Amino acid sequence: MDKTLIISGSEQAATLLTNLMKSYCSSQITVASSGNEARRLINRTEFDVAIISTPLPDEFGSDLAAAISERSSTGVLLICKADIADELSEKLEVCGVCVLAKPLNKTLFYHTLKMLQATRARMMNVMKEYSKLQTKIEEARLVNRAKCILIQYLKLTEPQAHRYIEKQAMDQRLSKTEVAQNILKTYEQ
Repeated sequence: MDKTLIISGSEQAATLLTNLMKSYCSSQITVASSGNEARRLINRTEFDVAIISTPLPDEFGSDLAAAISERSSTGVLLICKADIADELSEKLEVCGVCVLAKPLNKTLFYHTLKMLQATRARMMNVMKEYSKLQTKIEEARLVNRAKCILIQYLKLTEPQAHRYIEKQAMDQRLSKTEVAQNILKTYEQ
């Protein structure tokens, strides 16, 4: 973990969590003392993990946990009193937030961090794959639009338009996408 955000209204809890994190890994640790401060930091910086020790001075912290989890790839750990931990866990598990009860068990804390780290790594891989697929879909749409233009203006059939784009790509040593863009520039003016 490269960057960790610790959000705690209590200086004592922030110090404890900072020390636990330092003993666990060599992460760059940023501490926020309120939900509003944490939101500003999250908007400016991508964190690997956010640890929220409830309650915060300006809010409880569960809404902040859900917001961070839903709007970023940050792994979120919420620490709360034992009597509400199960209820919060049930409510926040759909957002991907892990909940631990106070007082903290050091071993459980470390295992939860490992789970957050593994989950985040998996999510980052899925996001990369999603981005690749989005690019391929966009390229296919572009090529299909170019085929439609060729069919409309040059009266080619779909297989002929497809072959034309492939041949131009080979002859000009361009990608099919670049050929499609050139066709669209030529005919869509």
